[in-house]
Amino acid sequence: MIKQDIVREATRLTRAGQLVEATALLQRMLRGESAPDATWRSGALIIDAKANPIEETDSPQLAGSTSSQPRMLRALLDRAKEHSGIGLQGVLNRTPLSMPDIVPAGARFIEGAYSNPAGSRAYRLFIPSRYQGQPLPLVVMLHGCSQSPDDFAAGTRMNFVAEEQKCFVVYPAQHSKANQAKCWNWFRTADQQRDRGEPSLIAGITRQIMHDYSVDQRRVYVGGLSAGAAAAAIMGATYKDLYAAVGIHSGLACGAATDIPSAFAAMRQGGSPGSVISGDEPSVPTIVFHGDRDTTVHPNNGDQILKSMRTRRTQEKVHRGQVAGGRAYTRTIHSDANGRAMLEHWNVHGAGHAWSGGSPAGSYTDPRGPDATREMLRFFLDHSLPSPPVA
Repeated sequence: MIKQDIVREATRLTRAGQLVEATALLQRMLRGESAPDATWRSGALIIDAKANPIEETDSPQLAGSTSSQPRMLRALLDRAKEHSGIGLQGVLNRTPLSMPDIVPAGARFIEGAYSNPAGSRAYRLFIPSRYQGQPLPLVVMLHGCSQSPDDFAAGTRMNFVAEEQKCFVVYPAQHSKANQAKCWNWFRTADQQRDRGEPSLIAGITRQIMHDYSVDQRRVYVGGLSAGAAAAAIMGATYKDLYAAVGIHSGLACGAATDIPSAFAAMRQGGSPGSVISGDEPSVPTIVFHGDRDTTVHPNNGDQILKSMRTRRTQEKVHRGQVAGGRAYTRTIHSDANGRAMLEHWNVHGAGHAWSGGSPAGSYTDPRGPDATREMLRFFLDHSLPSPPVA
């Protein structure tokens, strides 16, 4: 495709509400990459470039150029923001992250790595300032496509809330060699099974932190955004003995796809009920956030997560509210017979594919929404695994 055709196609995608595809297309052009026509016909951008619209090395090309063509692209991307309602922090005006954006004063944010036969992954671990060897809860946070642990920590501000609540937070990092867009491979059958593939690596990192630090083993949780949220759903389904609760933001149910074609379908319209992995055991308590104008992962996926997990009769309560000066939301709580909230769904009205209530210091955030970080951690800390039987 020549540049004029690319700009024309990007404009069409923007008007159709397909912001992420449009952005990825423009960034490929700026890098001088060609795109086979088959890519556009097949819609492969959904897994490939669509999932990777904001590479940290891309933004200087957009932000720093003064030629006429980048100015035109800037205008197009500005128009894309208007059409989508999704902020493109980082595409135009990303500034380098600073430690005050990522970790509160006095706390630590250290690097580590884990390896097993499935491969190796780096991670970042947040250690709150008041940790003195006492058992603390642990939260595992799985970033979205194109993100890094630092970016995800800055956007969610999970470290700051964890500092208040005295929790560890670990951020496994997906490697570009495992997925070019740094997405967790939630749509591959080999990465949806216990003790295999990426689930074994994420669980391994979790257990390594539990071994190296004083962690309350009954209060370990996993959450994520987008592809990371889909991976979190898989972890909750395959490691019910490890994680006491799961947080899924703009993600998909475990088993919503088993290959790339079914991933396209699930992202566009929601996974089919027959494809969802289920079992006879009780579901792990789960909190879901999803914007009802998400054009990257269809909002139906949030509902599908609930359907896949409601294996027992629950009592339903619906609350409606609005953030002062921000977005309205509908919060639906499903409680068990004892009144304990087992499933919680936040439908954020007008929101796109972005972390609700997040900080603009990170990518894929919507500061106008309810605070998903604070609500997710609140939900997590309300749940713990059963105590082991006394010998």
